[in-house]
Amino acid sequence: VQLQASGGGLVQAGGSLRLSCAASGFTFDDYAVGWFRQAPGKEREAVSYISSSGDTIVYADSVKGRFTASRDNAKNTVYLQMNSLKPEDTAVYYCAAAPFRFGVVVAPDEYVYWGQGTLVTVSS
Repeated sequence: VQLQASGGGLVQAGGSLRLSCAASGFTFDDYAVGWFRQAPGKEREAVSYISSSGDTIVYADSVKGRFTASRDNAKNTVYLQMNSLKPEDTAVYYCAAAPFRFGVVVAPDEYVYWGQGTLVTVSS
């Protein structure tokens, strides 16, 4: 089982990045997915929740209107398009998967598979 996150990097404020998370080793479309992030010295926080079908997507208030999450079950991949990036978006971003087919999963403890994280650094 693997969740491989990629796409992080250094970007100036106002710029964009697209994160990808490729899943393998489990039936991806039976799982809800979440994007989380953890900034230095801070607790992990949720960025977005995506249902197994991708029909329901929820965003944290801090990223609403700037980030767009999506998934392609045919490619076993989930994406996070990040626009209008701010220095406060600097964090390690993680994707995670929870075995649930009927909506989004908001409880971090329900996520059973976690990616290794990809670092996003936004300079001012």
